Amino acid sequence: MEQAAQAGHDLSSMASVASFFVSRVDTEVDRRLDKIGTPEAAAMRGKAAIANARLAYELFEQRFAPESPRWAVLHAKGVRVQRPLWASTSTKDPAYPDTMYVVELVAPDVVNTMPEATIMAMADHGELRGDTIRGTYEQSRKVFEDLAGLDISYEDVVTVLEEEGVTKFAASWQELLETIQAELERA
Repeated sequence: MEQAAQAGHDLSSMASVASFFVSRVDTEVDRRLDKIGTPEAAAMRGKAAIANARLAYELFEQRFAPESPRWAVLHAKGVRVQRPLWASTSTKDPAYPDTMYVVELVAPDVVNTMPEATIMAMADHGELRGDTIRGTYEQSRKVFEDLAGLDISYEDVVTVLEEEGVTKFAASWQELLETIQAELERA
């Protein structure tokens, strides 16, 4: 937005989100916990993704706080906040409630891109309890401290997820290009 402002663009007409994959964090961390196989490891299953998203929201609050000098300058120019977007919010593990990544990640300005099955589950039996993020930051940090105590490195987890994500997106992009090329040749 700062670059757009320098280029003279109308900032009030722009909107953006910052996407965070949710369930993939638990999938990777749970795989590592299952490999450890202790009762302590089992007790940590299904906690990393929600803790990760909640700490991302804490950063969102800090970056877009009214007292943030950088944000104040942009806000005065008409910039809207870059909203956190929770992606991959279906549960992959049938042991988890099918609405867990929705009901546990509710706060102002959040966008949740639920797949259809999760939307249907929320409509059927989801129970929203209001803001379930603010006030959880210390508890969320403790999740990562406990994981580190089990020799599960957050940095390694996110590196693996980033590499997998880039590989998957690159494969999808290549498939799209090949489809377009085939259609062009056929035309």
